Amino acid sequence: MKEKRERILEDPEGYQRSQIERRLPDDFEDLEDEEQADIMSKLEGVVADVDPAALREEIQELSKLIHLAKELEKKEVEVKLSALKGLLIKQGLFSQPDMKLLIFTEHKDTLDYLAGDGKDGRPMGKLREWGLKLTMIHGGMKIGDRDTPGTRIYAEREFRESAQVLIATEAAGEGINLQFCWLMINYDIPWNPVRLEQRMGRIHRYGQEKDCLIFNFVSTNTREGRVLHKLFERIEAIQDDLDPHRTGVVFNVLGDVFPSNELERMLRQMYAHNQMTEDLIKQRIVQSVDRGRFESITQSTLEGLAKRELNLSAILGKSAQARERRLVPEVIEDFFLAASPEVGLAPKAHKEDSHVYRVGRVPRHLWPVGERLESRHGRLGREYGAVVFDKELLKRDATNEWVTPGHPLFETVREEAWERVQPHLARGAVFYDLQRRMAAQLYVFSAAIRDGRGNALQKRLFVVQAEMDGEMSIRQPTLFLDLVAPETPVPPPPGVTFVTREQAETALYQKALVPMLDEVKAGREREVKVISDHVEISLNTIINRENAIYADLCLQKEGGSLESGLDGRIKISEDKLMELGHRLDNRRAELAQERQCSIGDIQLLGSAWVLPHPDRDKPAVKPMVSNPEIERIAVDFVIAYERAQGREVESVESENRGFDLISRLPHPEDPKTALDVRFIEVKGRSEDGDIALTSNEYNTARRLRKDYWLYVVLHCATQPSLNIFRDPFDGLPWQPIVKIEHYKIRLDDPARPVVLREE
Repeated sequence: MKEKRERILEDPEGYQRSQIERRLPDDFEDLEDEEQADIMSKLEGVVADVDPAALREEIQELSKLIHLAKELEKKEVEVKLSALKGLLIKQGLFSQPDMKLLIFTEHKDTLDYLAGDGKDGRPMGKLREWGLKLTMIHGGMKIGDRDTPGTRIYAEREFRESAQVLIATEAAGEGINLQFCWLMINYDIPWNPVRLEQRMGRIHRYGQEKDCLIFNFVSTNTREGRVLHKLFERIEAIQDDLDPHRTGVVFNVLGDVFPSNELERMLRQMYAHNQMTEDLIKQRIVQSVDRGRFESITQSTLEGLAKRELNLSAILGKSAQARERRLVPEVIEDFFLAASPEVGLAPKAHKEDSHVYRVGRVPRHLWPVGERLESRHGRLGREYGAVVFDKELLKRDATNEWVTPGHPLFETVREEAWERVQPHLARGAVFYDLQRRMAAQLYVFSAAIRDGRGNALQKRLFVVQAEMDGEMSIRQPTLFLDLVAPETPVPPPPGVTFVTREQAETALYQKALVPMLDEVKAGREREVKVISDHVEISLNTIINRENAIYADLCLQKEGGSLESGLDGRIKISEDKLMELGHRLDNRRAELAQERQCSIGDIQLLGSAWVLPHPDRDKPAVKPMVSNPEIERIAVDFVIAYERAQGREVESVESENRGFDLISRLPHPEDPKTALDVRFIEVKGRSEDGDIALTSNEYNTARRLRKDYWLYVVLHCATQPSLNIFRDPFDGLPWQPIVKIEHYKIRLDDPARPVVLREE
């Protein structure tokens, strides 16, 4: 305004001419002279003369206002900046270089003020002046990738690997994963409170190992600051009641209780002097952000989804199952190192047993594979430095790249390896089994259970095992862990087929897929019921609230209210009610489809022959061959012993899981809950002798450690005696037998005697 008046004062006549020219019609030049003269005469009367004295007075008043505003702004900025530095000192950011900080601002100008690089007219950022290494994300940056500087993904990588501070506008509020950071500051508060929850979601997500600290900078000496302060006060009070552990559930449903654009709309009306005041906004906040409203919605998530429907016994049982079947870093690492040479990668260990590898440049032929997978797993980098497979190693050095299923490098290697083994799978393979006396044929299938919307609810691998007499059984894919590949290729038995593929698929359907479908259906029905209850409660609560708003607006109109925009607000409320009704109907239809389950995607992945090991009768190997009668005596003896201790025993001997029994100690008040779970491998000997573990059993012992128990029963043929070893991987001197992929231990080795712990 001041600059405009200064321009007018410099050339009053020019300003008048420009005002007249702006009002001339487009066809002015085509008009007759008399018409042009008449228009000019009228416009000269409309455009007022410029009063230089009045302009100078206005310029002087505006200069005072500008000076006052700048002083206030400077004071406010200095106070805020001082508070920021004080907080960083208190949190120890300057003394802990490994500590990460995420700062959100509302505007690019504020971002430049804090993080500017001093180039192209940008100021030198205050945090740079404080010596902090930082990076930034703002709306002017492209999404990009991890290898292109100046893009958002690159900045995310830079923050993880080298920068201590990330300063961001709302562009980083969604789609960026920063769970390695646990300290966040909202330097500016958005008028839309739901965006605060989106910001929190950048660090408060799966993989976060620390309690997140989030600080909101609110200026309580402004009208909007006092309004926001009132909102935070209400949220804080409700969190104390409903979510004392601060799990985020209150913020998660804030948008349902207090519409995301409501606060912004009211603040704009307040500043436009449109019958909206600070006190009125506070009153609306108190009415809307109400404990009862939050409780009615969070009840379905906190209680309906957790307390009422979830079976604690089942959860604890799944916990034990998860310990057994978890995909440990060693397995991921072994697969990656084995598959890498097949696809052209050559990871090199930094040093022995460090489990840190340098991958280097990604071969060009893998780039198209990465591009094909990019939409699901992110962009494949062109080069990788240090990579690790165990998240714990990131605590030593956060600059390492954590490679795990879902990472673009891992998925590219897996996909390419899968493509390259297809000819081998189609051709089939031959394996040896030390414990088998007769040949068997194996068919490997995959199959899925899908709901009515096409979602895969479960997808599993199955092995159909056919004996020489045509008898078929369903085996777990872990069967292959107990088999040995020949040192040199062995052709399958010529012209022999125990069963056809069609026969194997029929057996798979009847013996495995139908029971699997019944199991998934039952679980799906329970799950959909919980979700349906939540949908009905939450959406009907929102619809009821919107109905109340609509009725209130209609009453205002019927009462003769002259409030500006009332008709528009009624139309918006009508549209919203219609949209909510459609949403509820659509969700009900979707849930009905999700209840429908069917078997699909049955695929034959490969086949194999299993032959008796050619060395099974040799003197050095024969002691490793199990005697079924002796092993049965040993297993029955162990089961009887465990039951005598008040434990429940489940046999999994036929499932090739790396152990024979699961022994559970029931909780006295809840028999379905186990106080303790043991995964037991049983070894029986007719007298004394060496004890051998298969590679599957040995690796399972390595994976389960203290949850794995080795029960050795000696003198099974006469008077059985039980010896128990917990975590045998760590405590016993195993010796590998490479040819048959077993690990042996001599119980009577004089050099390293094993102390038997007889029960």
